[in-house]
Amino acid sequence: MGELFGAVVGFPGVVFTSALAVVVCFWLLVAVGVTRTDCFDEDADLDVVGLGGVPVSVAASLFTLAGWATGVAGSAATARAGLTGMAHAAVDLGLLLASACVGWGATRVLVRVRARRSPGASDPIALALLGSVGTVRTDGVGVDSGQAEVATRDGAVVVVEVRQDPSDRSAALALGSAAVLYAYDASGAFFWAAPAAVRLPKGPRPPRTHAHPRERSSTGHDWPCADCA
Repeated sequence: MGELFGAVVGFPGVVFTSALAVVVCFWLLVAVGVTRTDCFDEDADLDVVGLGGVPVSVAASLFTLAGWATGVAGSAATARAGLTGMAHAAVDLGLLLASACVGWGATRVLVRVRARRSPGASDPIALALLGSVGTVRTDGVGVDSGQAEVATRDGAVVVVEVRQDPSDRSAALALGSAAVLYAYDASGAFFWAAPAAVRLPKGPRPPRTHAHPRERSSTGHDWPCADCA
């Protein structure tokens, strides 16, 4: 028990232990409704590091958990080896880097598994979202990255992967812009999107009204009403 505690609070395990404490506090805030799981999606693009397809909070939590488990297990094994001095410091530094690599690899595998299980083109969930108008939640949408927030028919709000055709001559999709989902790519698990313009429908003009109320005289003429003292 003492070795496990030492691995948790000692270097390099303490790095991921601190991060794990932050992750636990974050999910507690999500559970009580103080924040949302996608609150960091506008500030970070996970596609750059190969972890796109899930909210930033989910990817960070998986990375932290996998790195923490690797670091604690490695620290416990190192303590039993009885290393000291520079050898111990070098092993600890290597273990920290290895924990980060394992965390990234495990998160990437889980993200890919989720992508394979995403609704396909024949799935009613994907078909139900076609034609929907969502809001872009990333800095931009390109041919290889982008996310949008879309409301489903039952009122739920989901974040989906979107892409914009580079041959599309319309305006580029930027953060906060409206995008219509017009096609779904099952192999890449994303929707093709284009800028959406919301316009008011044309309708009959309202009848014109007189500037002043009128009253009909006994002779059939319309006279303006006036207040007389």
